[in-house]
Amino acid sequence: NLTRAIIKVKSVRHHLLEPGYGYIRVSQFQERTVAAINEAAKALIKENKGAPLKGLVLDLRDDPGGLLDGAVGVSAAFLPADAKVVSTKGRDGKESSVLKARPEDYIRVSGKDPLADLPAELKTIPMTVLINSGSASASEIVAGALQDHKRAVVVGTQSFGKGSVQTLIPLSNGSAVKLTTALYYTPNDRSIQAQGIVPDIEVKDKDRAFESREADLIGHIGNPNGGEDVKSRSDYQEIDKSEAGKTDGKGKQDKKKDEADLSSRRIPNPAKDDQLRKALELVKNPAEWQKSLGLAAKKPVQKKTKKDEDK
Repeated sequence: NLTRAIIKVKSVRHHLLEPGYGYIRVSQFQERTVAAINEAAKALIKENKGAPLKGLVLDLRDDPGGLLDGAVGVSAAFLPADAKVVSTKGRDGKESSVLKARPEDYIRVSGKDPLADLPAELKTIPMTVLINSGSASASEIVAGALQDHKRAVVVGTQSFGKGSVQTLIPLSNGSAVKLTTALYYTPNDRSIQAQGIVPDIEVKDKDRAFESREADLIGHIGNPNGGEDVKSRSDYQEIDKSEAGKTDGKGKQDKKKDEADLSSRRIPNPAKDDQLRKALELVKNPAEWQKSLGLAAKKPVQKKTKKDEDK
């Protein structure tokens, strides 16, 4: 039996994993997502007894995308001002637009910048991004931008690979034609199409039996930069149809267990989530985090003694 209902999705949730270490999940890029990121960061600091955060995990797993300006705004929350976030190229291979980490590229309507009073440490603290095969479109733009600028270590499995731009062209009879007119490119000129974002550190989800990607779609556009398209990986075993529909009297118990499992996913738990555990370990170890980004660890500055000055 199906019950009709209006589903309201809260696009941003937050949780303090440990004192000083925050978690923000974006499930979809909506109109208020950028402002909600700022609100979540402030709430985490409040939960941390007013102390600045030491590290942050941004969870984009199973985020199908949404508004492009939302992706630019979320990227801008963690990148330096005016840093390149994404560009588009048409069939001729020339850049048709470039979006940067600046208010004019993520504010939908005139008004106050939703990131105006963002906590300053979000630009510098160690940060990881979680992705999987369900991370598509806008979430791939964010992951690609933070990865290219070496702002965050990307952890998880390869993303979906939806890197195309669609344009609606109105027709005289009131209908319209939807055409793919361009492809998205990361700041380092990588095309997302049919290949997605490759994580810096791959951690598979042992509970995920099946993955589907853009390259599985018939007639999909290939990646213009070359390379092999990344298709689905399946560890799925078909259920014996002769057993389908059978119950053993535990139906109600199974339903309650499923509902409990579903609600528990809203509360991040590194003890039961291998990908989240690895992401948290990295932000808690700045030297390992820098190494994963390919950055040289900063050497501590030693104070000169009077003897050194005389030399």
